[in-house]
Amino acid sequence: MPDTLTIPFHEMIDVFRSILLQNGFSDERANTCAEVFATNSLEGVYSHGVNRFALFVQMVREGHVVPDATPVLRHATPSLEQWDGALGPGVLNATIATNRAVQLAKQNGLGCVALANTNHWMRGGYYGWQAAKAGCVFIGWSNTIANMPAYGASDVRLGNNPLVIAVPFQQEAIVLDMALSQFSYGAMQMAEMRGESLPVFGGYDENGKLTKDPAAIIKSGRTLSIGYWKGAGLSLLLDIVVAVLSGGLAVHQISQQKAEKGLSQVFVAIALERLQNYPGIGACIQNIISDYKQSAATGEVLYPGERVMRKREQNRQAGIPVVQKVWDEILSLQTITKSVIDQ
Repeated sequence: MPDTLTIPFHEMIDVFRSILLQNGFSDERANTCAEVFATNSLEGVYSHGVNRFALFVQMVREGHVVPDATPVLRHATPSLEQWDGALGPGVLNATIATNRAVQLAKQNGLGCVALANTNHWMRGGYYGWQAAKAGCVFIGWSNTIANMPAYGASDVRLGNNPLVIAVPFQQEAIVLDMALSQFSYGAMQMAEMRGESLPVFGGYDENGKLTKDPAAIIKSGRTLSIGYWKGAGLSLLLDIVVAVLSGGLAVHQISQQKAEKGLSQVFVAIALERLQNYPGIGACIQNIISDYKQSAATGEVLYPGERVMRKREQNRQAGIPVVQKVWDEILSLQTITKSVIDQ
């Protein structure tokens, strides 16, 4: 196991914010972006939080992410809008798009924002929680660079296009956030960093053999799609729909670039308050979850998002665990002293 340390949530935000301010972000945009990265880490998704932050800054410095770019509305109907992300920071564009989808849903019952020419949104589940806390069902997905083969193929043509579905539940939410590969690349990199094998087969090695070795899968670039041919088919359809709705790039076009940028994303919000059966929805969901919890199992059965809530509270109290090497790399991005940052 690598050496680790714990960082308080607000300290992590402060460090992220200071670095972003030095890399062309306004104060408000640095605050929002830092909070998203830190919240992903607080809630246990380190692969798309603290572990991805240095790479994000590198993308900014190389010009792939434009720190001051904001989305531009290109076309609007009452419940569907097409926006151009102008290669702005993916987490900021996604936050704006989610807010807009929620606004449209509150007005019309359903709102859809299709976003072209954006960047990696990091952890898609963040936007599911965002919409659910506003009282909306949320369905969102993004395409990616080609990083997964079609079922039975040896070359990569599909993205592991992450899909998010969220529903308000009590004061929190039920949030499914999944890549269409058995494991996301971030999760595999985390396992490799820890020297761990994957719990089930996650892809193929360079000899075409199924393996649980994350390093071998990363090296081959051949991840295993969820549900074998079903996950591959779902990836293909998500890419088609997101490219059509946004008017943006598809996986094969994104993959022709030198960096993973110019992604296409869809954000759908449904306002539960606009439904005729709204007064009984909470009880309906509770009954479903109560029945689900009675599953015959050797351990506790958790619904999607339940582990996030527990990890959030644990890390808030004990601090966020960070690999020492990762934190050292982040601190090396700073170009001013901490005494100046604190002023």
